Amino acid sequence: MSLLLKGAIIGFSIAAPVGPIGVLCIRRTLAEGWASGLATGLGAATADAFYGCVAAFGLTFISGALIVQQMWIRLVGGLFLCGLGVKTLLARPAEQAAAAGRKSLASAYGSALFLTLTNPATILSFAAVFAGLGLATGSGGYGGAARLVSGVFGGSALWWLALSGGTRLLRSRFTPRGLRWVNRISGAVITGMGLLALASLAVG
Repeated sequence: MSLLLKGAIIGFSIAAPVGPIGVLCIRRTLAEGWASGLATGLGAATADAFYGCVAAFGLTFISGALIVQQMWIRLVGGLFLCGLGVKTLLARPAEQAAAAGRKSLASAYGSALFLTLTNPATILSFAAVFAGLGLATGSGGYGGAARLVSGVFGGSALWWLALSGGTRLLRSRFTPRGLRWVNRISGAVITGMGLLALASLAVG
C-alpha cells in the first residue's frame, strides 16, 4: 500500500469520530451553508496535516514543546469551546442557509484550525498511529513523509466533504423549530466538551 493511501486512511480515521469540530461542521452547514461547513472541516484537516507532519518528520522538539505546554493549550482550547458553545446555544435559527462571504469562511476555517491545534491528544494520536504502523521518520525519507502527510490531509478533507455534503442534503427537512433544537443541542455538546477539557486540568 502506498504511503499516500496509508496517510489518507489515517487522516480519514482520525477525523471521523464526531467531536466538537464534527458538531460544529454540522451546525454551520445547516445554519450558514455548505461552504461554511466545509471551511470548518478544512480547518480541522489542516491541523491534522500539521500534526501528521510533526509525527512523520519526527519533529520531537515541536511535539515535546506541545506536550510540555499542554496545560495552557487545554485551558485556552477549553475556554474557547465554552464561549463558542454558549454563542451557538443562544444563536437564533435562520429560515434558510445564509450565503457565507469570504470573511465568514475565513472565520469558520480559522476557528476550526485553532480548536484542533489546541487539542494535545491529536499529536499523541498521530504519534501512536505512525509508530504502531512503522511510519515514523526514516520510512521512505523526506519524500515518503511528504506523501504521507499529503495523504493525511486528503483523507481528513474527504471526511469533512462527506459530512458537510451529507448534512447539506438534509437541510431542507429542518423546520425553524428543528434548527432551534440543533443550536441548543450542538451548543450544549460543545460547551460540555469545553467544560470537560477544563475539568481535565484539575485531574491531570
